[in-house]
This record gives sequence, structure tokens and C-alpha cells, in this order.
Amino acid sequence: MTLHLPDANGTLRAYEPRTDPLTLSSASAFTSRTVFSAAHVVADPYADTTPDGPAAVDWDATLAFRRHLWSHGLGVAEAMDTAQRGMGLDWEGAAELIRRSAAEAKACGGRVACGVGTDQLTTGTLAEVRAAYEEQLAVVEESGAQAVLMASRALAAAARGPEDYMEVYGHLLRQSAEPVILHWLGPMFDPALEGYWGSCDLDAATETFLEVIAAHPGKVDGIKVSLLDAGREIGLRRRLPRGVRCYTGDDFHYPELIAGDAEGFSHALLGIFDPLGPLAAEAVRVLDTGDTEGFRALLDPTVPLSRHLFQAPTRYYKTGVVLLAWLAGHQSHFTMVGGLQSARSLPHLARAYELADGLGLFPDPKLAEERMRTLLALHGVDR
Repeated sequence: MTLHLPDANGTLRAYEPRTDPLTLSSASAFTSRTVFSAAHVVADPYADTTPDGPAAVDWDATLAFRRHLWSHGLGVAEAMDTAQRGMGLDWEGAAELIRRSAAEAKACGGRVACGVGTDQLTTGTLAEVRAAYEEQLAVVEESGAQAVLMASRALAAAARGPEDYMEVYGHLLRQSAEPVILHWLGPMFDPALEGYWGSCDLDAATETFLEVIAAHPGKVDGIKVSLLDAGREIGLRRRLPRGVRCYTGDDFHYPELIAGDAEGFSHALLGIFDPLGPLAAEAVRVLDTGDTEGFRALLDPTVPLSRHLFQAPTRYYKTGVVLLAWLAGHQSHFTMVGGLQSARSLPHLARAYELADGLGLFPDPKLAEERMRTLLALHGVDR
């Protein structure tokens, strides 16, 4: 049946939903790339809470979504930006998420890497920032998961220059039990991270970043770069010490970065691989055979959807991710912690549905259509 979707001009246009979902092969382990999906959390829609209150999480649905990702061979990047760290999910909730997800990964044989930050703090001294990082690192290591050292708003506010980043990260790397992933998240995802690594000049910041890695051989498994700048990522990965992986976090250019070139390639740790999980996994299995063209043929058509979800203000991409999880049947509602289901407009959500439907991402297109029709009616679209 025809849907009438609102566009950015406030007019309705007819759209005929797809009736056939994408057909994918069975899952198998990847051999050429390490791939993490940064997974969202499912809110408890019946919790009596407020946007600035403690996060209320539906743990059963949240863990079920992780099992879905693991079933397709993907690793899960847990308690990171996609899970609304600092945007609805506080440290107490994140710590419980880490413990539950790590335990579930052990039971399922899935791979999990968990975010280590400083969101116990709003501001603090360098010593307090370091202590906050240490507390979170201990929780992740005790859970048996790999640690991802995330960028810290408190460190960005407290640091006087590159030497403070060198000192804090050096301390953490020296004490980490296993090699970690370093995460450089750009200000387009979080404006409070402007000037990270001690400079607003990205060339100067890159030198500090590389110096931290070089000073601690064997302690850095890889880096996750989320700057939405493919050229900068390629230049950075070519300068990494041998054995240090580059995990792309570029939700605009991921097909070309994962495919790589004659001088190397990026692995992946991506928020867009939450809604694209099965399709992304299929593409990587094709790449494992050496078929780069086949990989690009599967993944390139997904870029318009990703660019739409991650359009400015980029930090609100999580709203589109959760919408698509609801439409795909992975959760029973379109509710988010912190009330962030309201962070994107109806035309934005309608376009996200249209792009995802066109790709065949919904296992049950009829269910997706019915749920989208319900959302439209809630907003006053009665035809």
C-alpha cells in the first residue's frame, strides 16, 4: 500500500514500499578484516523517568540485539557513542551494560570491546580525569572485554596542551593488562572534544596521537578514527607502527576505507553497522574472497543512508539508528533513553525509512510499513 511521506518542504509524496527483503547467505567468520558494530541500547518504554533522569534500559531487548549482531559474525563495540554515552546513558548504566554484554559474549562466543571514558565527571583536574579512566578500565578488564580508550570531555577541558594528553594516556597504557583501542572522536560527534590531543590544528593533533602510540609499543591494538575525513585517515593509517590496526569510524567513506588500496586498508568499528549489520557482514565475507568489486557493489549503495543518518548535527544519528531497529522488528517501540527519539524531524525519519526500505534492510517489509504508518499517523499524517 502507498505511504505518503513528508519531505523537507513540508509536502507529502507517495512512496510504494518494497515487498522483498534482501537475501543474504549464512554467516561465517571473517578472515580479512576485523569488524565491530557499535550497538545501540534499547530503552525501557514503561519506565517512569525523565530525559535528565537515570537511563532505564530494557536489558532483554538490548542483549537480544547483540546476539543478532554476533550471529552474523560481527563483533560488538559496547558502551560507546552509539549506546548514547554522555547523551542519556550515564556511567552507572554503562558499567552495567558492559558487565551484562561481556557475560553474554562469553556465553555466545561473541567478540566484544567496551568503551572506557570519564563520564563520572563533568569537569575535573588531570588527576581526577586519570582516576576516572582507571575506574572504568578496571570494570572493562574485570569483565574480560577488550578496552577502547575513548576521548574524554573532562580531559579536553582540563588539558593545557599535548603534554597532558601524553601523560594521561601514557599512564593508562602502561597499566593496561591487554592492548587497547585508542578512539579519536571528532567534534562533529561531540563539540566538547574540539582541540583534542592538545590542538585545533589536526596536523599537530595527529603528531601527538602518533607519539602516544609510538611511545608504548605492544600496548595499542589499534586506533578508531572518527573524523569523517577519508584522506586524513588514510594518511594516518600509513604511519601506524607495524601491528597497529586502523579501525575506521568514518560513516561517510567506509566502503573505500575498508576496501583499501595497495598500501593498506582499514578494519571497521562503525555506528552505521548497527542497522547495516547483516548486509555489512555479507559484504565483508565477499571481500574475504578477494572480490573487492563485489564488496563495493554491496556496500556502496548503503552510503546515502549512512550520510543521511549522520548528517549534522551528527551526534543525533542515534535517533535514526533506533528508528530502523524498531522498523526492522528488533524492538517493540521507538523510544530512547534521554527522550532522544524526538531529536530528528519527521521528514528526516521518513527519508531514513525510504532509504533503508530501498536497500531491502527490513526482514519483514510489511511490519516496517505498518510501523512507519503508525509513526506518520502519530504526527498527523492521515493518509
